[in-house]
Amino acid sequence: MKNILRLIRPKQWIKNFFVLLPLFFGGALLQPEALGASLLTLVAFSLTASSIYCFNDIIDAPADRRHPVKCHRPIASGAVSVPTAYAMMITLAVVGMALPLLLPDWGLSTMAVLIAYFVLNLLYCRWLKQHAIIDVCVIAVGFVLRIAAGGEATGIELSQWIVLMTFLLTLFMGFAKRRDDVLRMNATGEAPRKNTIRYNLTFINQAITITASVTLVCYIMYTVSPEVQSHFNAPRLYLTTVFVLLGLLRYIQLAVVDEKSGDPTKVILRDRLTQVIVFLWGLSFFIMIYGKRLLS
Repeated sequence: MKNILRLIRPKQWIKNFFVLLPLFFGGALLQPEALGASLLTLVAFSLTASSIYCFNDIIDAPADRRHPVKCHRPIASGAVSVPTAYAMMITLAVVGMALPLLLPDWGLSTMAVLIAYFVLNLLYCRWLKQHAIIDVCVIAVGFVLRIAAGGEATGIELSQWIVLMTFLLTLFMGFAKRRDDVLRMNATGEAPRKNTIRYNLTFINQAITITASVTLVCYIMYTVSPEVQSHFNAPRLYLTTVFVLLGLLRYIQLAVVDEKSGDPTKVILRDRLTQVIVFLWGLSFFIMIYGKRLLS
């Protein structure tokens, strides 16, 4: 059971909290029906993502055995057999993609998003991750599909802002993760991935800088947009930019100075400063969006 849990990577489920963003930014966090639909979709996305982890480890097993860290993964180490992994993959995929059918209004459209995510990531594991830049873009699209699922489940229409910022932020984190691969390649002389040879530190550093800058500018434009300020009735929304800037700088520091950007999930779960920044950003946004409703 321990090895099965390692195979499906429950710690990575934190990524699927992006499903809740439409609920939060749509001002529907205090609506029980919408909250229930979002949580159900969160579970469905987590199961579907775990099925992809199974398939990824099956495909990567030969390469993982040569990796100093990934060689300990359940399939690469022989702790879990390939047939067992395929059985887990199919079970998780079927259950995960069927769960949205329990939703009363938007089940089919939510399931369609999950199927699109599943197919995209099958292609990613098989072919797309072998191509530099495309691999990071596919990962970012996967996060956009997460918020799309959350929007479909609750009937909340996604704004262009949340789509852009989700794509840009996860693209930034994706390049930071690839930086870790480049450092490992430079140290060992062996590329952890086939496409790592198409990256180098100069390119990665510039890509991180560009995506971080565009993300910050996009967020500022979002907070000062008249339509957004009118929608939330929060003219001081731009003040939350401080936390976004600090968060980006902290992540760059971890990537460039500490060289600890190999796993974004570990960064979020272990780095206390990042946690404090995200908490303060979320709290300030919550107060501005929901404060008046709670007091009325």
